[in-house]
Amino acid sequence: MTTDILTPHAAPEERAGEGSLRPRRLDEFVGQARVREQLGVVLESARRRGLPPDHLLFSGPPGLGKTSLAAIVANELEVGLRVTSGPALERAGDLAAILTGLEPGDVLFVDEVHRLPRAVEEVLYPAMEDFQIDVVLGKGPGARSLRLDLPRFTLVAATTRTGLITSPLRDRFGFSARLDLYEPGELEAIVIRSAGILGVAVEPGGAAVLAGRSRGTPRIANRLLRRVRDYAEVKASGKIDAEVAVRALELFEVDELGLDKLDVALLRVLCQRFTGTPVGLTTLAVSLGEEPDTIEDVAEPFLVQLGFVQRTPRGRVATAAAFTHLGLPPPQGTPGAGGSLFE
Repeated sequence: MTTDILTPHAAPEERAGEGSLRPRRLDEFVGQARVREQLGVVLESARRRGLPPDHLLFSGPPGLGKTSLAAIVANELEVGLRVTSGPALERAGDLAAILTGLEPGDVLFVDEVHRLPRAVEEVLYPAMEDFQIDVVLGKGPGARSLRLDLPRFTLVAATTRTGLITSPLRDRFGFSARLDLYEPGELEAIVIRSAGILGVAVEPGGAAVLAGRSRGTPRIANRLLRRVRDYAEVKASGKIDAEVAVRALELFEVDELGLDKLDVALLRVLCQRFTGTPVGLTTLAVSLGEEPDTIEDVAEPFLVQLGFVQRTPRGRVATAAAFTHLGLPPPQGTPGAGGSLFE
């Protein structure tokens, strides 16, 4: 009995540029079906009117394709793309320099837009609404304001924390979309497409293993694919099947739920060292030798989503599902006795 090996056709230029696995067109983008359909309508309407589309805001956890969608918007409209980020725009002059350098119809992508300084954000308001920008010439009593016209452009912004965007800025976007975590079937399709670009032979079972351990995130799926590709080339025949994928991910310390070394270490501290009692964030960070921000932003969100950790006023608490995952008996009174969301 033979097993199908999925090796989608990849153009030589794609394989040569394997540094980027991003889709280039909307029909290549896998997942987010509703967002893809909505965005397709917005872009097609703009094409028929011969005008740039409204400003677009994409939100959601990291790694779901917000940057890819910005590039797709520019590709679909066949216009230029300028890329920057909120933290990079420290002064109003930084934004003014970028805006005055845009060509008609260009797409300006601002990542982490919630981190824009307030002074820069104020400059952005008339640029988004009226395609004009106020420039102050001189200093002191002799200073004067000059309003410059800008070409019509489309601002595409991305954020991982929608709640930190001010209402005046959020209301100026004509289209807002939230990207959700991907289903395993969608991640399998992404793995298969990426494997084709990388020139790697992958069996359906191998793609399924990678998809199941990718935490619902295409960026993680592609990262794991590269590491499993390395393992397959060095310690196997170069083909990724289920057995090779499992062995490779065990070597790189990624378990069957996608938990990595930091995640498991955090669970062990909560379950073994503190036996299910509430633990403060600072204490937890010291116990792991990590910064509190790393614990809060990197490890905790997925563990909370799985139902392994609860955030309480007294601190972080491991649930019964966390004890079960580590093969430990949960102490009496441990919260979350219903188990993991993935059972």
